[in-house]
Amino acid sequence: MYTILFGAILLVTGACKHDVPEIIRPTPEPPQEEDVVSVIDTLEPNIPMKHVGALHTPEDFARIKAKLDAGEEAVTAGWDRLINNSHAQLMRTASPVVKLVRGGGSREEPDPDNYGNAMRDVAAAYQLALRWKISGDDAYAETAINILNAWAATCERISGDTNTALAGGIYGYQFAVAGELLRDYDGWEAQDFEAYKQWMLDVFYSLNMAFLTSHWGTCDSHYWANWDLANIASVMAIGILTDNRSIYNYAVDYLQNGNGNGNWYKAFNHVFDGENAGLAQIQESGRDQGHTVMVIGIAGHIAQLAWNQGDDFYGLDDNRFLKACEYVAKYNVANLEVPFQEYTRRWAANCAQTEIHTQISNAGRGETRPVWAGPYYHYTKIKDKDAQATQYTELGMKSVYPEGGGGNYSPNSGGYDQLGFGTLMYTLD
Repeated sequence: MYTILFGAILLVTGACKHDVPEIIRPTPEPPQEEDVVSVIDTLEPNIPMKHVGALHTPEDFARIKAKLDAGEEAVTAGWDRLINNSHAQLMRTASPVVKLVRGGGSREEPDPDNYGNAMRDVAAAYQLALRWKISGDDAYAETAINILNAWAATCERISGDTNTALAGGIYGYQFAVAGELLRDYDGWEAQDFEAYKQWMLDVFYSLNMAFLTSHWGTCDSHYWANWDLANIASVMAIGILTDNRSIYNYAVDYLQNGNGNGNWYKAFNHVFDGENAGLAQIQESGRDQGHTVMVIGIAGHIAQLAWNQGDDFYGLDDNRFLKACEYVAKYNVANLEVPFQEYTRRWAANCAQTEIHTQISNAGRGETRPVWAGPYYHYTKIKDKDAQATQYTELGMKSVYPEGGGGNYSPNSGGYDQLGFGTLMYTLD
């Protein structure tokens, strides 16, 4: 239950409901040209979700094992990056908290932040799950599940100021992905797995929906794209984890029709043509580059989650996401100038305030995050896009080779916003 105030959040413990707004499915369009995706329809609520590992499928793990056996250079480098990460070790233990705080030391929550416990523990659970899937050593699954069970048994709520939405979104999608990776481990007791799923609904999904449906009492364009996208990623991943098609459908619909900046067309808010064809501006491009690269990372996770369910957000609107990747990588990795379409952000209650961005921000330019391998390999190896269409994304992929994950980059939140290890998990021939 939530009482929403502008600029503040008051979280009240109590029974949580998990109602999902009804999705009105669009009328299916006639067959389209190959490689052109203009709408992604939702399926009937009674159609089960595909439990294929969330981001990573059994086929992915079979490919990785074969490449490791063959000594394939990139995958071996990615594997070494994983097994040498301090979070991916058997001595890792959980540090759960009853009240997860992001936005502490504030009027809404006087206690200090402790969200670092969640970001480090869920990074460890994910990395340990990967080690189990690839090595077959059950000890890694056991260690990961002990972390997940500890959080589900301990953490009761998320508190703080408006930043609770970031905690609910970022750690929500990551905990859901880790849980889905481990769902087929025989050693995860059925009652513990059920308790874990219920915890995801009670603590994360309820907060995700409260944010997406209210934006904390502000106008829908108040919050930057990464806020919406993180919460959409969490809703999507929780829908998969809990086998709830209606929850998943909400995310699919919001990405195409939502009023907030997590809408695919608002997050990537301008597609250029002419001499700049192949580039798409990010809604946060005039803000700073750290958050702009963060958008690429979370949107990449969304696209991969959906792809493994049969929904092609990679291809939506003539590969709009690829054009966004090219734009961000051209500016941040190739260090080249890019065009900018003037953007007016309307914010505050009733959109009473505006700010006009007339140029791209150079704040944080050159931000390093492990976000490029997934899009690069999807577009070049699955969608068969040519070198010119993916040239800057390729530079991005090479700039962080081999990609690590949480613990390999900044010790602050930005180093943990994305799960990483794309070189290991996404390299394709």
